[in-house]
Amino acid sequence: MKIFFVHNYYGSSAPSGENMVFEAEMALLRRRGHEVREFVRSSDGIRSRGAFGTIQGAIATPWNPWAAAAVRQEVNWFKPDVVHVHNTFPMISPAVFHSIGHRAARVLTLHNYRLFCPAAIPMRHGRVCTECLDSKSAWPSLRHGCYRGSRLATLPLAASVMLHRRIGTWTGQVDAFIALTGFQRKMLVAAGLPDGLVHVKPNFYAGNPEPAPWAFRGNYALFAGRLSDEKGVADLVRAWLIWGEAAPELRILGDGPLRDTLQSMAAQAPGVQIRFLGQLASTDAEQQIAGARLLVVPSVCFEGFPMVIREAFAHGTPVAVSNIGPLPSIVRDGSSGVIFQPHDSESLCREVRAAWSAPEALEQLGNAGLAEFTTLYNEDTNYEKLMNIYTAALVKRSGRTT
Repeated sequence: MKIFFVHNYYGSSAPSGENMVFEAEMALLRRRGHEVREFVRSSDGIRSRGAFGTIQGAIATPWNPWAAAAVRQEVNWFKPDVVHVHNTFPMISPAVFHSIGHRAARVLTLHNYRLFCPAAIPMRHGRVCTECLDSKSAWPSLRHGCYRGSRLATLPLAASVMLHRRIGTWTGQVDAFIALTGFQRKMLVAAGLPDGLVHVKPNFYAGNPEPAPWAFRGNYALFAGRLSDEKGVADLVRAWLIWGEAAPELRILGDGPLRDTLQSMAAQAPGVQIRFLGQLASTDAEQQIAGARLLVVPSVCFEGFPMVIREAFAHGTPVAVSNIGPLPSIVRDGSSGVIFQPHDSESLCREVRAAWSAPEALEQLGNAGLAEFTTLYNEDTNYEKLMNIYTAALVKRSGRTT
């Protein structure tokens, strides 16, 4: 099969799970003998042009005729069976689906909620907000200035949402959507996607690593991700401060706008072991996950499918997550991990401390997560799901029914 991938890379200063999924899926298909080409743009190009680049990106967000024409030219030359789009924001735009037409089956991975939520993450003032999804309108986002706290910055994204709702891009120009979880699927179908076209395929981990024996793991818990409000990392630091000097070492891997604030919080209790590792190379980050006794994901937003969870499962590292969005369906409480309440440092502290105090049970949670990886999140299973989705898209494109 010939597959043509389309993706807008986010800026290199902010490593993205979407970029990782895009590259992992292309590598997977090439390993399986498929012919794969790619069309990419990068947000670094906008940043390098300063104010002019920002204006250019804003104009291109709803409809970029140049990117659409370029994709159409590539498709005419390559003649793929499937065009698989990952991210079109901000330099590609959903116009590419119209330019492809019926030349190939069109597939879109839903990494977030940007089709209907201009902020991409349904969150406002630190709390979940689904006004745009529930009302099937982007006007609430303009009223609140949801993207970067600015009505002006939100305008092109809201215009894109409204434009593609009105002209039927999502109901008539895509043959298959890939949601990362059943929760995300339910939310986006309710917001307007065609029920029969939205398939569920989680992220996967390539390879079969040998989990580190429990006795040789470090005596530390780990957070790995962007240090920003929606990730709930401030709640995690507060939970460790509540736990006090009896708490194990907490390693915080990543960078972001909250780093200085978090370090100041941690400095208030020098006897509590909180260590900031910064942004590490992917192999070094994976070693940290593989060597941990617990990974904590304290998100306060609707995640897609956090890449760190599939890495933890692959390495037999138990996971503690907040009870929000799809997380409790990925990590099952008392079976493959630990659940605590979002926005609640005391709940986080209580549940994680109880799990940590029972090391044998904690190890069993890691083993259960490893079993989930071998059945749900491994390369073979994911490849089969992806090919089934491509087949469904091809059937849809041909006008036949199964």
